Amino acid sequence: MHLIVKDMTLQKASEHDVYAGPSTRYCPAGVYEWIEEAGTPKFVINAQNCVHCKTCDIKDPNQNIVWVPPEGGGGPNYPNM
Repeated sequence: MHLIVKDMTLQKASEHDVYAGPSTRYCPAGVYEWIEEAGTPKFVINAQNCVHCKTCDIKDPNQNIVWVPPEGGGGPNYPNM
């Protein structure tokens, strides 16, 4: 997996409870979402949607999400950029 949450407890306590889940808003590809499971918020990563922009690595309030290059290379090659 190329998206790593270092501390899931911190993610809930800070990213969700303090900042109201900004990852659901700053990610342009909708990779992150908070869902209710048995009355408790759960952080879900939809890694298949990732466009490898590395925004999560930069914008996470606690630097708790780490983006690493996907297996087999350094990410996508965008020829028009």
